[in-house]
Amino acid sequence: MKINHNFFSNLAFNLAESHIGKTGTNPSVGCVVVKNNSVISTGITSINGRPHAEFNALNKNINFKDSKMYLTLEPCTHYGKTPPCIDLIKRKKIKQVYYCYNDPDQRTFKKAKKILKKKIKKIKISSKNLDFYKSYYLDKIKKKSLIDAKIAFSKDNFTINRKSKWITNLRSRKVAHLIRSKYDCIISTSKTINKDNSLLNCRLDGLNNYKPDLIIIDRNLRLKKKLKLFNIIGRRKTYIVTTSKNAKKISFFKNKKIKIIQLSSLKYKEDFEHLFQILFKIGKRRLLIESGLIFLKKIINFKLLNHLYIFKSDKKLKNDGHNNIKIAGLSKLSNSKEIRINLYNEKLYKMRIK
Repeated sequence: MKINHNFFSNLAFNLAESHIGKTGTNPSVGCVVVKNNSVISTGITSINGRPHAEFNALNKNINFKDSKMYLTLEPCTHYGKTPPCIDLIKRKKIKQVYYCYNDPDQRTFKKAKKILKKKIKKIKISSKNLDFYKSYYLDKIKKKSLIDAKIAFSKDNFTINRKSKWITNLRSRKVAHLIRSKYDCIISTSKTINKDNSLLNCRLDGLNNYKPDLIIIDRNLRLKKKLKLFNIIGRRKTYIVTTSKNAKKISFFKNKKIKIIQLSSLKYKEDFEHLFQILFKIGKRRLLIESGLIFLKKIINFKLLNHLYIFKSDKKLKNDGHNNIKIAGLSKLSNSKEIRINLYNEKLYKMRIK
């Protein structure tokens, strides 16, 4: 019987997708174990990164002898905080391992093949999963975080609705919350938060307990003192990035359990590269920017953005609209690859910047 490798590897990617952004500095890996062409066990990298997917799949009272394993990423071969997964695979007598990506971590890179020899094989990655480990590759090869952004605009290209807080419909806003859940921190500005009084968290059933950390760019410490986000600070880490040395304001925010990241400047590309390196060093690997058009344009012009999610409404705002993307010099945003998802009459696009 011919085995459908694509079916099982795509299932492994679907599993890994559910924990993207929730595994700390470790990659989210999906594992599917198959015997007689039927799935007998599955595993995903645990929240915060441990145990690994292979352990979660194999740590069960099942006879795994002569079964096949499908992995999104090459199994680890080194001792870290846990033993190498390759040892457990051998101990459980897995007959054949199929994986899709080489692990860019030099402690493991292409080493599984040397250990398992003919019992492991790298298989083709489907087109929809080609960018799956972008953040992990940036981490291990370039020592950088993935930096994505999200924006919404009307049919006539406005990003602000003067009569409402919202540009898009409820379905689109729920998908926006799902996108947030894929990142370990959200970056916004005090101007955006002051205007919208936004929480910038994930409010979806099943994901309520997952709250990405919040980074607020507030050069002059103008964040209002009575905002909804202060009510949930204890449930996630919140940072303010500032150039201000106002001791009274700094003391107020510290008393609210907000951490202060103080920089000498927040004007130039080098300043933001420095900030993103600070965030990388404290373990932030997947960053999502949700801000106004001015800040977003600055990050795009600095060539620091990797991807941009674009929600496009089916309604025109006309005189109620403000901040037109074309006037801001971002007309190319309307020419992006559409993500096929039912948002009623609205559309979602994803643009690859670099």
